[in-house]
Amino acid sequence: MPVPSCRYYLPPEWTDQSGVMLTWPHAHGDWAPRLTLVEPVFDAIALEVSRREKVLISCYDSKHRDHIAARLRAVGVGIAQAVLHVVPSNDTWARDHGPITVTCQDEPLLLDFGFNGWGGKFGHAADNEISRRLYALDAFGDAPIQKVDMILEGGSIEVDGCGTLLTTAQCLLTPTRNPTLSREQIEAQLKELLGLTRILWLTQGHLEGDDTDAHIDTLARYCDANTIAYVACDDPTDSHYEGLKAMERELQAFTAADGRPYKLVPLPWPQARHDEDGRRLPATYANFLIINGAVLVPTYQDPADKIALARLKECFPDRDIVAIDCLQLVYQNGSLHCVTMQLPRGVLV
Repeated sequence: MPVPSCRYYLPPEWTDQSGVMLTWPHAHGDWAPRLTLVEPVFDAIALEVSRREKVLISCYDSKHRDHIAARLRAVGVGIAQAVLHVVPSNDTWARDHGPITVTCQDEPLLLDFGFNGWGGKFGHAADNEISRRLYALDAFGDAPIQKVDMILEGGSIEVDGCGTLLTTAQCLLTPTRNPTLSREQIEAQLKELLGLTRILWLTQGHLEGDDTDAHIDTLARYCDANTIAYVACDDPTDSHYEGLKAMERELQAFTAADGRPYKLVPLPWPQARHDEDGRRLPATYANFLIINGAVLVPTYQDPADKIALARLKECFPDRDIVAIDCLQLVYQNGSLHCVTMQLPRGVLV
């Protein structure tokens, strides 16, 4: 009997997953000066993911693959839980160069949007090929892949599973990504491709040091269809204060898909961190990753870490809350969610 037609949709992050994709840092890119400091962060992420689902890792070359395999064994990652493929990369931000997976009656489809280095800021040619190269290596099982002629990064979108997408105008409407598309055309394409009925646009809020043009996953995240955890600044002397207060007011004006106001959970504001050149680093607790049975939360060796973990436990009472020290990640302007891309059930086998 033919399967009834249905509409593909982007499942929320809390939906059952088959695995998480990582692109491991290497000495051929911007991580070279801090490689020994940042690899333990990837070890920790891979270990926690492997305890609950598979981890798919892109390795720069065969020597790099052997190096990663040895690290994974050393920290206790089971050999059956890690899938390593040689796929060259520019950088490590799998959230933005990995596939965005939509599903229809539990059948996944990988959408391969274009990636242009956050509007041409950084080299991206190898990263833009990663999804297709992994597909050619049968990394995604039987899931088909569809190339999409549109620039879109996974960190720029949040969905509630009820037809709503939350995003920022600063990112999606910047002319360096899709200069020929109007806001209406972007909305139409996203609704069609991701199975949406409405889009909520934030126009306020940013983090200094963030070079993504205000990705939503650094600012506000769905915890369920009616709950949003968001970054809140309680220091009136901080340069972020006014913008984040304005963002908070926008969130307060939004309603969930059922018409009720969202339950809003403010996440604490970590102390300012700066790199060796005095540049402020974009530390944010909103950059957590939901996986099967757990939420991996970035921490920054900061007094606010415990508050963030406690508040997210309230949002996810039925999941383990696992802290991952991500201080080293913010030295390259991202955090935990930015280096991961979840793959729904049915992709990795």
